This record gives sequence, C-alpha cells and structure tokens, in this order.
Amino acid sequence: MVEVAASLSIGQVSERTGLSVHALRFYEQEGLFIDAVRRGPGGRRVYRQDDVDWLTVCIILRASGMPLTVLRRYTDLVREGNDNAEERLALMREHQERVTAQIGRLTESLDLIRFKVGVYEDLLDQGDAAVEQCHGPSLG
Repeated sequence: MVEVAASLSIGQVSERTGLSVHALRFYEQEGLFIDAVRRGPGGRRVYRQDDVDWLTVCIILRASGMPLTVLRRYTDLVREGNDNAEERLALMREHQERVTAQIGRLTESLDLIRFKVGVYEDLLDQGDAAVEQCHGPSLG
C-alpha cells in the first residue's frame, strides 16, 4: 500500500518538473531515467520521487547546455554504479569547463549590453535636458 502512496502519475511529474508530458515520454525513450519507468494498472506510467529528483538533475544539466548525448552517457554511468566515478568526474569536469567558458562569453555580452544601456540613458537624459532648456521642466 505504501508503494501506491509514493506513486506519481505522468501529469503529476510534469507539474513538479515543468517538463511536458511529451518531454517526459521523450526522456524515457532516450533512456534518461536511471531505472525503467514502471507501469501501473492499465499500462499507465508510474513514477517515484527518485524519478523526479533525477529529472531535476537532468533539467539543470540540460539548462546548462549539456548535450543529450553527454547526458545519456552520464545517465548510463550512474546506472552502472560507483565503480566509474573517475569517468563521471571527467565528464563533469569537461562540462564545467564548457559552462565556465559560456559564463565568460555571457559576461562579455552583458558588459556590452550595460554599456549600450548607459549610452542610450545618457542620450535620452541629454535630450530631456535640451527640452527643459527650451520649454521648462518636463512632466515625464
């Protein structure tokens, strides 16, 4: 009876993870679950909290830019057990380097955007000052 209470439907998992039902089926098809998705009466998918926890890891790794092929390899390694910790570490270090480089590029982009915002704010402030000199204080 405890198993039933811990069971989640595909809709509940969708709500908890933010993944669509279609995406959950895709993750299953791609082998991105640690354990096979169980089936309940009538063949409906039945998930556990462990599945939701693992999906959260997958969502974060995907959001960080990890390709599906790398995520699939990582999932395979986790599924195999702790004897491959060195390979998992290497995979994560490589991804960490990619994310760090991406953050560097984004920081450069943000610096440029901030500069441009400042230029346009100054331009608009100068325009308001010129209007004030000719017409008095602006109302906006």
